[in-house]
Amino acid sequence: MNKTERKNAVKRLWQGFWLVAHPQIWICSTIPMLVGTALAYGTTGRFDLYWFIVGLIGLYFIEIGKNAANDLMDYATGVDLVVAPRNRTPFSGGRNRALVNGNVSVFQVTMIAVIMLGFGGVFGIYIALLREPLIFWIGLGGLFLAAAYSLPPFMLSYRGLGELSVGLAFGPLIVSGAFAIQANFITVEALLVSLPIGFLVTNILFINQFPDYEADKLCNKRNWVVRLGKTRGLKVYSGLFLLSYGSIILLLIWTRNPFWLLSFISLPFVLKAVKVAKQCYNDIPNLIGANIGTINVYQLTGFTMMVSAILQRR
Repeated sequence: MNKTERKNAVKRLWQGFWLVAHPQIWICSTIPMLVGTALAYGTTGRFDLYWFIVGLIGLYFIEIGKNAANDLMDYATGVDLVVAPRNRTPFSGGRNRALVNGNVSVFQVTMIAVIMLGFGGVFGIYIALLREPLIFWIGLGGLFLAAAYSLPPFMLSYRGLGELSVGLAFGPLIVSGAFAIQANFITVEALLVSLPIGFLVTNILFINQFPDYEADKLCNKRNWVVRLGKTRGLKVYSGLFLLSYGSIILLLIWTRNPFWLLSFISLPFVLKAVKVAKQCYNDIPNLIGANIGTINVYQLTGFTMMVSAILQRR
């Protein structure tokens, strides 16, 4: 291999890495990190930028590892290979198609998953040793869920446990972990704050499974949209929104902080997303409006919760 060929190979691998890393969805982990950090500041007045950045980098390593592992198994089981062209959207499985199109090899994606999860573990140990010991156990739980979500023998996303693992990881684990990094302890309030985040991020996953329904069913990926069917799945989709707002009311009752009600400004986006989902659950190109709407609700709710957490410091 000459110099030009090596350069092109490195460039192709770098481009493939970013396709697998899929930074567009890192917002899902960034929001609970910001909310937990904001709550720690609102509760204690503490904010350490260095440890926030270290925690965020470690979290991104785990995110990349999880994405790589998920792409690897969806390719190996054939899910990404059988998604019909009419159902391919920015929210469908194998959306980056890095393995399908040969941008990276199975070996390379395997190495990305192992190395990134390993780096995430190293960052967690570093934080646990020098900042907050609780992060060891929180990080260990996060690493387990990141790997077990897709990889055997657990393959949680194939056995109807993927939704629960995503809700736990992006809700209680990240929010309480971000809080603990700053405050050096965990409160009941931090766990309650994590509930709306957990329900909403689960709903992003849930509505994103609709474009893959036929492919997942064919390849025996038994998530809850496949188990329930699209029609009954819509009830769960609406129910998760109700649970998220119900948990905000619970948070209000517990803390007596009226600022948490700011999150209800996202309600119009919820109503629109549910309406689109009910009308277009079999019309995948137009269902994109519900996918985008659900993400917008998550982002707006996360932002308002961050503001509410900071405003409680008077």
